Amino acid sequence: MLPPASGRRALLIGAARGLGLALAQEWLRSGWHVVATVRSPGRTRLHDLADAHRENVEIETVDVTVPTQIAALRQRLASRTFDLLFVNAGVTSRPEGTVAETSTEEFVRVMVTNALGPLRVIEALQDLVTPTGTIGVMSSGQGSVANNERGGHEVYRGSKAALNTFMRSYAARHSSDHRTLVLMAPGWVRTELGGSDARLSIEESIPNVVRTLESVQGSPGLHYVDYLGRTVAW
Repeated sequence: MLPPASGRRALLIGAARGLGLALAQEWLRSGWHVVATVRSPGRTRLHDLADAHRENVEIETVDVTVPTQIAALRQRLASRTFDLLFVNAGVTSRPEGTVAETSTEEFVRVMVTNALGPLRVIEALQDLVTPTGTIGVMSSGQGSVANNERGGHEVYRGSKAALNTFMRSYAARHSSDHRTLVLMAPGWVRTELGGSDARLSIEESIPNVVRTLESVQGSPGLHYVDYLGRTVAW
């Protein structure tokens, strides 16, 4: 049985806006204490949330593409423990096109932010998560190789497929670990990243994301699931 939400602690990487901010709000409503990060020190809606809930929301700064910043965050949090580490930071590819049409600079930007950065964060912060806690990453249904029957969004798809593969390697290296590992596909959500044509509102996705994370907590190993708890094909 899960402990009561009150008093549980989440470390959320990437929460300045969109899905990350909504996750912070949802965990806060459930009685969690949330340490959430932004990429730069400028004011965001997360700061408004923290101002309204000073006892339960803390803000840290980290750019997941900068290893020294990840290391500095690890040092600042060295004395802390968390029931959940969730990496939400990510970008989309603009302008859209085939992978061959994408500049090297843009390809590197998307791959480093969406695939390399999250694994660096997890490797650096994993020991802050309790032995029976959860380590999660915001993936995407577009990261599924098996379900890619329409193409499009090639660099973004590739970055999420790479993220999934790297997490499988991480899980294989930690096969004796009792923590729960999650790759979360939140659905196509109307945010700045998802665009205005997306099928789901934040309110339709994020509460279900949180419920799904709760439902798999305590089940060791890697789970690739969507916001409704359905297993996503690799």
